[in-house]
Amino acid sequence: MFTGIVEVLGKIINLTQEDDNIHFTVESSFAEELKIDQSVAHNGVCLTVTSIENKNYTVTAIRETLDKTNLSSLSIGDMVNLERGMMMNARLDGHIVQGHVDQTATCTQIQEQNGSHIFTFSYDSTLNNVTIEKGSITVNGVSLTVINSKRNSFSVAIIPYTYEHTTFKYLKEGATVNLEFDVIGKYVQRLLNLRS
Repeated sequence: MFTGIVEVLGKIINLTQEDDNIHFTVESSFAEELKIDQSVAHNGVCLTVTSIENKNYTVTAIRETLDKTNLSSLSIGDMVNLERGMMMNARLDGHIVQGHVDQTATCTQIQEQNGSHIFTFSYDSTLNNVTIEKGSITVNGVSLTVINSKRNSFSVAIIPYTYEHTTFKYLKEGATVNLEFDVIGKYVQRLLNLRS
């Protein structure tokens, strides 16, 4: 379980293909604090730590994960948003995030607005995921508030701090991002679908 509050940026320093899986080696300032089998969210994708060496650690993404997220597009040198699993005695500063990406989206517009940035994303609405105005959404592991909610698109406002301390500062129009929709909204949507 996560909160969508990014702790640090990690750098991909090695990629190893093994059958359908990819092993990602990540350089991170908290690597030495990790333990084997610990969960870490990478751009919002929960992956298990399999090895640790000094400031580097390795995680593995299986084909299912690679097919449903943007992890397969990562290259050596790319930066990723990192968050360790939440502690039960900590404040929930973002919202409830499972680290299970629902689908990807495309960044269609980036607007600078008096020091902040407005990012707009479009996604496939046939998968029955929905946003609501002022509701929560996780974009590449970052807990954000939805604005301009539409059937297959939405926008988010990124304050300067979030812009500088996450991968949003590297994001370009046309980029693919990971989306995790609000878990409460997903249950409501599922119940409505079952009733109909």
